[in-house]
Amino acid sequence: MTVRPMFFVYLLVMAGVTYLVRMLPLVLVKRKIENRFLLSFLYYMPYAVLSVMTVPAIFYATGSFASALVGFLTALVLAYFGRSLVVVAGASSFAVLVCELLMKYLI
Repeated sequence: MTVRPMFFVYLLVMAGVTYLVRMLPLVLVKRKIENRFLLSFLYYMPYAVLSVMTVPAIFYATGSFASALVGFLTALVLAYFGRSLVVVAGASSFAVLVCELLMKYLI
C-alpha cells in the first residue's frame, strides 16, 4: 500500500487548524473574561455543537423516519422530566426497537 503525497499535506493542514483552534484563545486572552455575554456564549457552545451534531444523526440511525421520531420523542420527554442519561438512552432505544418490530410484523 502506497501513501499518496497529498495525504501529508492534508494531515499538516488538519493538524495546524486543530492546533490553532486550541492555541489561539490561550495566546490572545491574557486576563480573566468578565463579559457576561461572552461567558454564557462559551458556556453553552459545547451543548449547542453536540446538539447540532446529534439530532440530525438520530433521524438517519434507524430503519425508518417513524421509528427515529418515536425514539427522539421518547428521549425528549424523559430528558425533560430529568431522567438520567442511561435511562433516556435505554428507553429511547427500546422504543425504537418496539416501533421497528411493530412496523415489521403489523404493517
